[in-house]
Amino acid sequence: MKIWAHRGCSQRYPENTLQAFEKAMEIEGLEGIELDVQLTKDGQLVVCHDERVDRTTNGIGEVRQFTLAGIRKLRIEAENGKYEQIPVMEEVLELFRDGKKEHKGNLKLNIELKNSIFPYEGMEEKTIDLVYKYGLQDRVIYSSFSALSLEKIRKLDAKAEIGILDTKISDCLYKLKGGCGANALHPSCRGMDLPRERVSGYVVRAWLTGHLYPEKPTGKRLDLAALERMGISDVFLNEPEKYV
Repeated sequence: MKIWAHRGCSQRYPENTLQAFEKAMEIEGLEGIELDVQLTKDGQLVVCHDERVDRTTNGIGEVRQFTLAGIRKLRIEAENGKYEQIPVMEEVLELFRDGKKEHKGNLKLNIELKNSIFPYEGMEEKTIDLVYKYGLQDRVIYSSFSALSLEKIRKLDAKAEIGILDTKISDCLYKLKGGCGANALHPSCRGMDLPRERVSGYVVRAWLTGHLYPEKPTGKRLDLAALERMGISDVFLNEPEKYV
Protein backbone atom coordinates (compact mmCIF):
# COMPACT_ATOMS: atom_id res chain seq x y z
CA MET A 1 0.00 0.00 0.00
CA LYS A 2 1.38 3.41 -1.00
CA ILE A 3 0.77 6.19 1.51
CA TRP A 4 0.11 9.84 0.64
CA ALA A 5 -0.08 12.84 2.95
CA HIS A 6 -3.58 14.28 2.48
CA ARG A 7 -3.23 18.09 2.48
CA GLY A 8 0.16 17.44 4.06
CA CYS A 9 0.35 16.09 7.60
CA SER A 10 -3.07 17.59 8.24
CA GLN A 11 -3.93 15.86 11.52
CA ARG A 12 -1.02 17.31 13.48
CA TYR A 13 -0.47 20.55 11.53
CA PRO A 14 -2.74 23.03 9.73
CA GLU A 15 -3.85 21.52 6.42
CA ASN A 16 -2.46 22.74 3.09
CA THR A 17 0.22 24.89 4.72
CA LEU A 18 3.96 24.91 4.13
CA GLN A 19 4.40 23.55 7.66
CA ALA A 20 2.17 20.55 6.89
CA PHE A 21 4.05 19.91 3.64
CA GLU A 22 7.50 20.26 5.22
CA LYS A 23 6.55 17.77 7.94
CA ALA A 24 5.33 15.34 5.29
CA MET A 25 8.63 15.65 3.44
CA GLU A 26 10.40 14.36 6.54
CA ILE A 27 8.57 11.01 6.38
CA GLU A 28 10.71 8.26 4.91
CA GLY A 29 8.82 5.94 2.58
CA LEU A 30 6.01 8.36 1.78
CA GLU A 31 4.72 8.09 -1.79
CA GLY A 32 3.65 11.69 -2.11
CA ILE A 33 1.70 14.71 -0.94
CA GLU A 34 -1.80 15.79 -1.97
CA LEU A 35 -3.00 19.41 -2.06
CA ASP A 36 -5.77 21.56 -3.50
CA VAL A 37 -5.51 24.63 -5.74
CA GLN A 38 -7.86 27.52 -6.47
CA LEU A 39 -7.60 30.92 -8.13
CA THR A 40 -7.74 34.30 -6.43
CA LYS A 41 -9.72 37.25 -7.80
CA ASP A 42 -6.60 38.39 -9.68
CA GLY A 43 -5.93 34.95 -11.14
CA GLN A 44 -3.18 33.65 -8.82
CA LEU A 45 -2.93 29.98 -7.87
CA VAL A 46 -3.22 29.42 -4.12
CA VAL A 47 -3.39 26.25 -2.04
CA CYS A 48 -6.68 25.89 -0.17
CA HIS A 49 -9.24 23.08 0.08
CA ASP A 50 -12.51 24.85 0.84
CA GLU A 51 -14.05 27.31 -1.59
CA ARG A 52 -14.45 29.58 1.44
CA VAL A 53 -11.68 30.63 3.83
CA ASP A 54 -13.93 30.66 6.92
CA ARG A 55 -13.05 27.24 8.34
CA THR A 56 -9.26 27.38 8.12
CA THR A 57 -8.41 31.10 8.49
CA ASN A 58 -9.48 34.20 10.41
CA GLY A 59 -11.18 35.54 7.28
CA ILE A 60 -14.67 35.27 5.81
CA GLY A 61 -15.59 34.78 2.17
CA GLU A 62 -14.77 32.81 -0.96
CA VAL A 63 -11.21 32.36 -2.16
CA ARG A 64 -12.18 33.84 -5.51
CA GLN A 65 -13.32 37.06 -3.81
CA PHE A 66 -9.83 37.81 -2.48
CA THR A 67 -6.89 39.27 -4.37
CA LEU A 68 -3.58 37.57 -3.68
CA ALA A 69 -2.55 40.48 -1.46
CA GLY A 70 -5.77 40.13 0.50
CA ILE A 71 -5.57 36.38 0.93
CA ARG A 72 -1.96 36.62 2.13
CA LYS A 73 -3.13 38.78 5.03
CA LEU A 74 -5.27 35.96 6.40
CA ARG A 75 -3.89 33.98 9.33
CA ILE A 76 -4.11 30.26 10.00
CA GLU A 77 -3.66 29.30 13.65
CA ALA A 78 -0.81 26.84 14.19
CA GLU A 79 0.86 25.30 17.24
CA ASN A 80 2.45 27.32 20.05
CA GLY A 81 0.58 30.51 19.18
CA LYS A 82 2.18 30.78 15.74
CA TYR A 83 0.44 31.41 12.44
CA GLU A 84 0.63 30.07 8.91
CA GLN A 85 -0.60 31.56 5.61
CA ILE A 86 -2.46 30.20 2.62
CA PRO A 87 0.49 29.34 0.35
CA VAL A 88 0.83 30.33 -3.27
CA MET A 89 1.43 27.38 -5.54
CA GLU A 90 4.91 28.56 -6.45
CA GLU A 91 6.02 28.29 -2.82
CA VAL A 92 5.01 24.63 -2.72
CA LEU A 93 6.69 23.83 -6.02
CA GLU A 94 9.87 25.53 -4.81
CA LEU A 95 9.72 23.38 -1.69
CA PHE A 96 9.48 20.25 -3.82
CA ARG A 97 12.20 21.29 -6.21
CA ASP A 98 14.68 22.76 -3.74
CA GLY A 99 13.92 20.95 -0.48
CA LYS A 100 16.92 19.68 1.47
CA LYS A 101 15.44 16.28 2.29
CA GLU A 102 17.43 13.37 0.87
CA HIS A 103 14.35 11.64 -0.53
CA LYS A 104 12.64 14.74 -1.94
CA GLY A 105 13.31 13.69 -5.53
CA ASN A 106 11.24 10.54 -5.02
CA LEU A 107 8.14 12.26 -3.67
CA LYS A 108 5.17 12.81 -5.93
CA LEU A 109 2.69 15.65 -5.81
CA ASN A 110 -1.04 15.22 -6.38
CA ILE A 111 -2.58 18.54 -7.38
CA GLU A 112 -6.36 18.57 -7.01
CA LEU A 113 -7.98 21.29 -9.10
CA LYS A 114 -10.88 22.60 -6.99
CA ASN A 115 -13.08 23.61 -9.88
CA SER A 116 -16.18 21.43 -9.61
CA ILE A 117 -18.18 24.18 -7.83
CA PHE A 118 -16.59 27.26 -9.41
CA PRO A 119 -15.10 26.52 -12.86
CA TYR A 120 -12.04 28.77 -12.59
CA GLU A 121 -11.16 30.07 -16.04
CA GLY A 122 -7.59 29.24 -17.05
CA MET A 123 -6.78 27.17 -13.96
CA GLU A 124 -5.56 24.20 -16.00
CA GLU A 125 -3.19 26.28 -18.13
CA LYS A 126 -1.79 28.15 -15.13
CA THR A 127 -1.20 24.95 -13.17
CA ILE A 128 0.56 23.11 -15.98
CA ASP A 129 2.67 26.16 -16.84
CA LEU A 130 3.91 26.38 -13.25
CA VAL A 131 4.63 22.66 -13.01
CA TYR A 132 6.74 22.83 -16.16
CA LYS A 133 8.42 26.02 -15.00
CA TYR A 134 9.74 24.14 -11.98
CA GLY A 135 10.57 20.99 -13.96
CA LEU A 136 8.27 18.78 -11.90
CA GLN A 137 6.05 17.40 -14.66
CA ASP A 138 7.30 13.84 -14.11
CA ARG A 139 6.39 13.95 -10.42
CA VAL A 140 2.91 15.48 -10.61
CA ILE A 141 -0.54 13.87 -10.78
CA TYR A 142 -3.53 16.06 -11.61
CA SER A 143 -6.94 15.20 -10.16
CA SER A 144 -10.39 16.75 -10.09
CA PHE A 145 -14.06 15.94 -9.60
CA SER A 146 -14.60 17.75 -12.90
CA ALA A 147 -14.16 15.47 -15.90
CA LEU A 148 -14.23 18.52 -18.19
CA SER A 149 -11.28 20.01 -16.35
CA LEU A 150 -9.30 16.81 -16.75
CA GLU A 151 -10.12 16.77 -20.46
CA LYS A 152 -8.44 20.18 -20.65
CA ILE A 153 -5.42 18.84 -18.78
CA ARG A 154 -5.11 15.96 -21.23
CA LYS A 155 -5.30 18.31 -24.23
CA LEU A 156 -2.68 20.59 -22.72
CA ASP A 157 -0.31 17.78 -21.74
CA ALA A 158 -0.65 14.44 -23.48
CA LYS A 159 1.83 12.84 -21.03
CA ALA A 160 0.17 14.08 -17.84
CA GLU A 161 -0.79 11.57 -15.16
CA ILE A 162 -4.43 12.11 -14.26
CA GLY A 163 -6.76 10.78 -11.55
CA ILE A 164 -10.54 11.14 -11.70
CA LEU A 165 -12.19 11.92 -8.37
CA ASP A 166 -15.59 10.92 -7.07
CA THR A 167 -17.09 9.42 -3.94
CA LYS A 168 -17.87 6.01 -5.46
CA ILE A 169 -15.47 4.06 -7.66
CA SER A 170 -18.38 3.19 -9.95
CA ASP A 171 -18.84 6.92 -10.61
CA CYS A 172 -15.11 7.28 -11.27
CA LEU A 173 -15.39 4.56 -13.92
CA TYR A 174 -18.47 6.23 -15.40
CA LYS A 175 -16.58 9.52 -15.78
CA LEU A 176 -13.62 7.67 -17.25
CA LYS A 177 -15.81 6.34 -20.05
CA GLY A 178 -16.71 9.92 -20.93
CA GLY A 179 -13.20 10.57 -22.22
CA CYS A 180 -11.62 12.55 -19.39
CA GLY A 181 -8.27 10.91 -20.13
CA ALA A 182 -7.60 9.72 -16.59
CA ASN A 183 -4.97 7.08 -15.81
CA ALA A 184 -6.22 6.38 -12.28
CA LEU A 185 -9.37 6.24 -10.15
CA HIS A 186 -9.59 8.33 -6.95
CA PRO A 187 -12.68 7.22 -4.94
CA SER A 188 -13.41 7.49 -1.24
CA CYS A 189 -12.15 4.58 0.86
CA ARG A 190 -15.82 4.04 1.74
CA GLY A 191 -16.91 4.18 -1.89
CA MET A 192 -15.56 0.85 -3.16
CA ASP A 193 -18.94 -0.33 -4.46
CA LEU A 194 -17.55 -2.67 -7.14
CA PRO A 195 -15.75 -6.01 -6.75
CA ARG A 196 -11.98 -5.96 -7.07
CA GLU A 197 -12.14 -7.75 -10.41
CA ARG A 198 -13.95 -4.76 -11.96
CA VAL A 199 -11.10 -2.38 -11.15
CA SER A 200 -8.13 -4.67 -11.71
CA GLY A 201 -5.64 -3.01 -14.02
CA TYR A 202 -6.40 0.45 -12.64
CA VAL A 203 -4.37 2.46 -10.16
CA VAL A 204 -6.83 3.15 -7.34
CA ARG A 205 -5.84 5.96 -5.00
CA ALA A 206 -8.49 6.23 -2.31
CA TRP A 207 -9.05 9.14 0.06
CA LEU A 208 -10.30 9.36 3.61
CA THR A 209 -11.21 12.75 5.08
CA GLY A 210 -10.68 11.76 8.74
CA HIS A 211 -9.81 14.19 11.52
CA LEU A 212 -8.05 17.48 10.79
CA TYR A 213 -5.94 19.85 12.88
CA PRO A 214 -6.66 21.13 15.51
CA GLU A 215 -8.70 18.02 16.33
CA LYS A 216 -6.77 15.56 18.46
CA PRO A 217 -5.62 12.23 16.99
CA THR A 218 -8.04 9.41 17.75
CA GLY A 219 -5.36 6.75 18.12
CA LYS A 220 -7.26 4.44 15.77
CA ARG A 221 -5.64 2.80 12.75
CA LEU A 222 -7.09 2.14 9.33
CA ASP A 223 -7.04 -1.50 8.21
CA LEU A 224 -4.81 -1.17 5.14
CA ALA A 225 -4.92 -4.90 4.40
CA ALA A 226 -8.71 -4.72 4.06
CA LEU A 227 -8.38 -1.82 1.63
CA GLU A 228 -5.85 -3.75 -0.43
CA ARG A 229 -8.28 -6.64 -0.70
CA MET A 230 -10.80 -4.22 -2.21
CA GLY A 231 -8.35 -3.28 -4.96
CA ILE A 232 -6.97 -0.04 -3.49
CA SER A 233 -3.30 0.54 -4.31
CA ASP A 234 -2.73 3.95 -2.67
CA VAL A 235 -4.40 5.86 0.13
CA PHE A 236 -4.46 9.58 1.04
CA LEU A 237 -4.27 9.96 4.84
CA ASN A 238 -4.27 12.93 7.23
CA GLU A 239 -1.88 11.15 9.58
CA PRO A 240 0.53 9.38 7.19
CA GLU A 241 3.33 9.31 9.76
CA LYS A 242 1.45 6.53 11.59
CA TYR A 243 1.54 4.20 8.60
CA VAL A 244 4.96 4.60 6.93
